[in-house]
Formats: sequence, structure tokens, C-alpha cells
Amino acid sequence: MGNSGVAWDVEADVVVVGFGGAGCAAAVAAHDAGARVLVLDKESGDRAGGSTRVSGAVWFDNRDPERAAVYLRSLSAGRPIPEPVVQVWAQETARNSEWMESLGIPVGLAVPAPPEFPDLDGSDVMRGWIGVEGRMGDGLLWAALSDAVRARGIEVRLQTPAHELITGDGTVLGVLATAPDGTALRIRADRGVVLATGGFEANPEMVRDHLRLTDPVVWGTPAATGDGLRMAVKAGADLWHMSNMMTLPGLRAPGYEAGFYTAFPNTNSFVYLGLDGRRYCNERVALGHGHARINGSYQLFPTAPMHIVFDESARRAGPIVPGRERLAVGWASLIEGYEWSADNSAEIGKGWIHRADTLTELADILHVDADVLLQTVDRYNAACAAGHDDQFGRPAKTLAPLSERPYYAFTAAPILAWSNGGPRRNENAEVLDPFGAVIPGLYAAGNVSSTYSWCKDGGFHIADALAFGRIAGGRAAHRGGPA
Repeated sequence: MGNSGVAWDVEADVVVVGFGGAGCAAAVAAHDAGARVLVLDKESGDRAGGSTRVSGAVWFDNRDPERAAVYLRSLSAGRPIPEPVVQVWAQETARNSEWMESLGIPVGLAVPAPPEFPDLDGSDVMRGWIGVEGRMGDGLLWAALSDAVRARGIEVRLQTPAHELITGDGTVLGVLATAPDGTALRIRADRGVVLATGGFEANPEMVRDHLRLTDPVVWGTPAATGDGLRMAVKAGADLWHMSNMMTLPGLRAPGYEAGFYTAFPNTNSFVYLGLDGRRYCNERVALGHGHARINGSYQLFPTAPMHIVFDESARRAGPIVPGRERLAVGWASLIEGYEWSADNSAEIGKGWIHRADTLTELADILHVDADVLLQTVDRYNAACAAGHDDQFGRPAKTLAPLSERPYYAFTAAPILAWSNGGPRRNENAEVLDPFGAVIPGLYAAGNVSSTYSWCKDGGFHIADALAFGRIAGGRAAHRGGPA
């Protein structure tokens, strides 16, 4: 909206759009730099918080920025990140814990996690993940950050979706939003707007166009519909690494907004089959945050629907979906409150998982050729007996046969945890146009415009959101403000 003569309904120095991790960090940083801050979010209080609220909520323990920069370059795998961004990312992610503690938030080592990409140069920087109270998930990080926002008296307007950036002469002046009662709000941002609206994983059309997934199921917030990305594009923004994402094998459940991550934590008696009934991968491939080493290179995985088949021994071994006590992550668990049954029987009873007395019967349910399915399972079971998977190199210690009736299966679309691409930004979190020029007054942080062009290790997304959220808020606060 190009109109410098707008009649404003509300004014603030800095307007932050999005009340997740990056938005909270931006709001606190802007306020502490002396700015009047207004936060907008389209969700209600019981649903706000973005991906941060339902994530692992940890950041990596970066004690060596120089090695962190090396690792980030290695992880980009031929998709280089601008060097100034790399340097600032490396330095600022190393300050996350200190900044959290400066807010009075207790932090500690949550998981002594090894690197997910140990063969890459710089991976030695990975020592573990830091979390609030030394814990992972369970909404702890967002609760702490949102408390910090409210403790400062920062105004937060929920159920107030932003739709468009108001511009004048190429500068972002404010935001057009809708109040809870449906009236339009023209909100002036005297110093800048920070987009912290999350990704586009809950926008099926954008997911099809950019990520090439035809039947996406979200794992995180259903609010990640690409709002900030569209607003930025209309204001002239360029885009970066739009094809990058994180997916997981998982299950769609009727009546639930988000899917379930099927990790099979207690058993190895399962296989992944293509829709033709044939195995197509190593089911226990080492999976980083969205990438696995396949055929000599790191590739996005999984990217296609699959049938997941397991046997009675696997059903009895424990829940195929990690429970909240083990992994307090995901929208279905933390927000929708679903607790997976201990022996998977409830989900079988609901029809989420198919049951069949024979593989031939299971093939009919899955609409695959029975002979193909029988041959596939026979070959896999033979590999288990031999202790060697000559098809896909599944580690011998993970080879467990499918031999105990009845058999079970479900058809899994990849669960889309989050997208990574969005408006291109520089090391100052300033959004850029297609010619590399800064769009004055516009900043971005978090999954709306994450740093990562390809691979990313555990705790990287939260680290990025905290670091560039602080940068965005601080830069916006000082733009046009008192010296």
C-alpha cells in the first residue's frame, strides 16, 4: 500500500508481527533499546507462540564462533550464505545463553547432543543443546520469552492479523491489520516493522509451489501460512532458499490439525515402502533436521508419501509415536493434547492404523500388488537373517524381521515441521529487494526468513530466531530514533 498520507489508528516506534520466539526476542530488544513496541499476532492466547511454542525449544551450545562459522559454511553444501550473515550468525548465536540469563531466565544443558552431520568440517562445535531450566520442549522457551515481553509492559494484540505493509516512497511506514472486532487498523511504525510471522508450511499452495509436497501435514503451528512472506513480497522483497525445509516420517489423524511424528523408538520391526509396495530406502538412515546422507550426498528426506508396515512385536514394544514424557514437542501433543496409547491399540481401534492377519490382506488394504508386498517383506526378512541389507545398507543392529502376525500399516505423508525460505535479509536483519538494496523500515527474523540454505543441526532454528530477533528489534529501535 503506497500512501504516505495515511490516517493512522495506532502508532508505535516498532511494530513486531508475530508472537513466537523471534517476535518475542525482537520486542524485548527493541523495548530495551528505548522504543515503544507493539506486537501483533493473529492467534488467540491458547494458540499463539508460533513454532517456538511447540518446538524442541533449545538452542545449540555455541562456545566457538569461529568453528560455528566453518560448520555453517559446510552445511550450506554449495548453496552459499552471504559471508556477513555467516559471521554475524556465528557471533550472535554464541550470545544467546548470556542474553537469556540477562532476562532472568534460568538456562542449562538440556541434551548433550552430538553433531547430526559429524563428517562435515566444523561439526566439533556441537556439544549439546541449551534449554530453559535445562529442559527440552514443553513450551518452556515461549512461556519464558512471552513473560519477559509482558513484564516490560509491551503491548501485545492477539487475534489481530496483519495483512499488508503500508509503504511510501519505497519505505515501510506501518502495517494494515484487522482488529478482533473486524475493523481495519492502520498501524504506524515510526522506526520499523519486524516480520516474525513464521514459515509457510501450513499453506498448501505455497508448499506445492516451493517445496513440491502435494499432500502436506504440519507438525508445528497451523498458523504458519506464509503471511509475512506475502507481505514482504508485495513490498518488493527478494526471496532466498525457498526450497529448503524439514520433514519427518509421520501420520495424519482425522480430526487433528497437525500430524504425529512416527519414530518407532522402541522397535526396529518396520519398513518404509513406496506406494508400489517396494522398499525404497534405509529406514534407519541417520536423519538430521530434514536431511539424510543418501547416495553420497545430503538430501531432503523424506519427500514422498509412503506406506509404513510393522508387525505385532513392534505394536507390543511401545508407542510408535514418542510420548510427551519422551518428546514434548509438536502441536498435536502440546496444544491439541493428544496422548498416544502405550501399545498403539487405541489408534488401531480408531482406524488410523490398518490391521491385517496376513500380508496378502494388508496388500489389499493398501492397494498394492500382493506378490510385490510378499516379495518385499521376504527379501527384507532374509536381510535380517543374514545381518546384511544389500539393498539400502540399513545398519545390521537395526535389522529386525517382520514375522509376527498380525501386521499393521498406515500411509504416511511427510510431516512438514517447518519451511526455511522467505524474504532475503542481510546481516542486520534488514529485508532486501531483488537488486540487493535494503527496503527501509523492514526487518525479518525467525522461520519467515531463516539463515539456513540447506542442512541445519539440532538447536539451530531456535538459535537463529533468538539471534536475529534481537538484531531486528535492536536495529529497528535505533532507526530514526534518538542518537
